[in-house]
Amino acid sequence: MSDYSKWLMYAGAAGAIGLSLAVGYWRGCMSLQPDIIVKSLVSLRKSHLHKDKVIKYIENNSFRLLQVQRKLIEVTMKHPSRIMLGSTDELQLLQNLVSLIKGRKTLDIGVFTGYSALAIALVLPEDGKVVACDVSEEFARIGKPFWKEAGVDHKIDLRIAPALETLQKLVDAGESGTFDFAFIDADKENYLKYYTLCMTLVRSGGIIAIDNVLLGDSVADPEIVHAKTLAIRELNQYVYADQRVNISMLNIADGVTLCFKK
Repeated sequence: MSDYSKWLMYAGAAGAIGLSLAVGYWRGCMSLQPDIIVKSLVSLRKSHLHKDKVIKYIENNSFRLLQVQRKLIEVTMKHPSRIMLGSTDELQLLQNLVSLIKGRKTLDIGVFTGYSALAIALVLPEDGKVVACDVSEEFARIGKPFWKEAGVDHKIDLRIAPALETLQKLVDAGESGTFDFAFIDADKENYLKYYTLCMTLVRSGGIIAIDNVLLGDSVADPEIVHAKTLAIRELNQYVYADQRVNISMLNIADGVTLCFKK
């Protein structure tokens, strides 16, 4: 199969223009050369995008999905912007970390169809809360029935507004240092601002998880100078130098950095 065919397969679009219109976080990529976009998309290691035998083995021997999670994945995979769906191996790791620190109060920045909010809510105690931030009611509406079916809808506080505004309102309301966990998976150009606000909101001993830190491996390719890639490179360098956290950048899904606040 040619690279161009792979491009169409991953994007689910009729052509190059369709890709940039259909794929959520690749909007604005029209300024990139097609071969660079192809290389970045094909390198994504999200579990639901691959039929690789090793990925399949991991799925069969590690993933512990509830039926409601599987149903939400199936519905989301029919959506034109399905590439934005979080990877199960990554989210299961985050669930384990939230459980490990006995998290109760969490942030989900970038909801899409609600798969990550659902995953986090499932491991929270009954009085736990996910403040879920997104600008799209249309996308979030897809996940709401599944939140209810899973019995966790009361734990998810959906805020439809620019996430920077929501986070700043939480700071202004005196909630600094009261969150146990934050997951950043939204517009890449604002990642550093999200991280800065999360560092204010998350307590000492809490965790900030940052998705897409490899961005289809584009961060390691000096030929790629697109705004999204530059933003992630800047974020990665900033976090690496930030002595307020212990970090681990993991080569799973599209790359995730775990920041453990000291």
